[in-house]
Amino acid sequence: MKRNNKRRDLTALGLSIVVLVLLNYVGSFMFHRFDLTTEKRFTLAPETKTLLKKLNDVVYVKVYLEGDFPAGFKMLRTETKEMLDEFRTYSGDNIEYEFINPSSNPDKKQREEIYKQLYKKGLRPRPIQDSQEDKKTEQLIWPGALVTYKGHEIAWNLLKTQIGKSSESQLNTSIQSLEYEFASCIHNLGLITRPEVAFIQGHGELDTLQVKDITKALEDFYIVKRITLREQINALDGISAIIIAKPDSAYSEKDKLILDQFIMRGGKVLWAIDPLLTSVDSLKKNGETMSIARDLNIDNMLFKYGVRINQNMVIDMKCSSLPINQAMRGEPPNIVLMPWVFNPLATPVNNHPLTKNLDVIKLEFTSGIDTISASGITKTILAKSSHDSKTLASPVRISLDFLHHDLNPKAFINPDQTVAVLLEGKFKSVFANRVFLSNPQQDEEFKKQLNFKSEGVANKMIVISDGDVLKNDIQPSSGKTYPLGFDKYSNQMFGNRNFILNCMNYLCDDSGLISVRNRELTLRLLDKKKVESEKMKWQLINTFVPLLLIIAFGVIQNFKRKRKYAK
Repeated sequence: MKRNNKRRDLTALGLSIVVLVLLNYVGSFMFHRFDLTTEKRFTLAPETKTLLKKLNDVVYVKVYLEGDFPAGFKMLRTETKEMLDEFRTYSGDNIEYEFINPSSNPDKKQREEIYKQLYKKGLRPRPIQDSQEDKKTEQLIWPGALVTYKGHEIAWNLLKTQIGKSSESQLNTSIQSLEYEFASCIHNLGLITRPEVAFIQGHGELDTLQVKDITKALEDFYIVKRITLREQINALDGISAIIIAKPDSAYSEKDKLILDQFIMRGGKVLWAIDPLLTSVDSLKKNGETMSIARDLNIDNMLFKYGVRINQNMVIDMKCSSLPINQAMRGEPPNIVLMPWVFNPLATPVNNHPLTKNLDVIKLEFTSGIDTISASGITKTILAKSSHDSKTLASPVRISLDFLHHDLNPKAFINPDQTVAVLLEGKFKSVFANRVFLSNPQQDEEFKKQLNFKSEGVANKMIVISDGDVLKNDIQPSSGKTYPLGFDKYSNQMFGNRNFILNCMNYLCDDSGLISVRNRELTLRLLDKKKVESEKMKWQLINTFVPLLLIIAFGVIQNFKRKRKYAK
């Protein structure tokens, strides 16, 4: 009997070993990960997986999020590590990373030198105060990473700040953005040839100093040029996208045709147009100015493509501020920031991956946009003024006296004015069946040289009714430029930089990665008030309930033993 049992046990053991070996062998040829979370937190998008499988070298990531810091940053660190692990799994171990504490050096001078290097590379610090029951601490945290691939490096800022949003909401936004941001870094570093984008010049557009910051940001993704059309047929050859930033003089018909045919052939355009002429110098010198309509000779083009930029001005109670000295003559200066309704803060519409989780966008002297019926063109509103906005018809008198007026919300009767719109589809040429030169023969010859197309391929463009959305502030004394979107009066950072980058990335994106921005994650955070009020209760429960359970288990076991052996 014992021999049979032994043989049976050995047979079962042998079969178990064989089954395990077979399962491991089969598993070596199959790969699958099971994600049991409701929002599929650990499931990467198909576009991301495709990108990772194409890696043929190691992507090395230095994450500067290590140390003793508040719970929110610890959560961001944990989520970042889990995301990197997920990327490594699908990349065939071509992702390597390390977490570094840049504040660990005890030498203050060396530590500050490390901070300077990180700042120059594009990382942005976050000063925080951690308030606890018995102490208050202040420290500088660098929630970012440097991503290196094939000798090229790019900065990746993990924390996404949003004005007026709670820290929990900002944390959620940052975690939601992890996959897209990291995948974008890898995609841009891996490009063999970068797309060429160009700022159009020659019509009074913003100069190189005024767009210095956004140019530097775009150079992480593209080869950035400046091109003057000069009615040259091949002026835009090889260019993927162009930026038309605040022209102040009219385009010739030939230049318009060159732009039109660039669009028909699939060229992307970011239009940032001021339909009204507003002299800021006159406003500063005299305290007032008149904003008047100007003819840029592009209205019929935009109308044909599906939009009209109105010759009006949007004023908004939700706006940035200007500093005003309220001190009486002879008294020390008393500088107070006052709302300046002519600089509205536009709200991105969050129903599109391009604008998802973006901060408000600072505008200056902007106009409203109407969408026009255009066959085959889809219009998506990207940004609007607030509900407390109003339009003023041109000509508009602008005076610094507005700073001293009490704003009446009832007077702001034109809410939610569109200030940025995306157009997608097959655009039709504004020059189809139309003679645009005085000599019809020259007209036809010029069209023939351009290989004229009356209807374009599937394409997209973005229209913004403010040229200053791309303009960074400049320090007059030194010529130093501020980051795009930075308000030097309030020291606030608005969403202009990220908005323009997203616009260009969306226009030029051929990888489909922009769709990853639609990822939604739910953070199930503890209720802080409830935690504080019920703290003692749960401490007692966690301390004594386990002890009571152990005691009860012991009593029951003792009772069962007595009954068993009493029989």
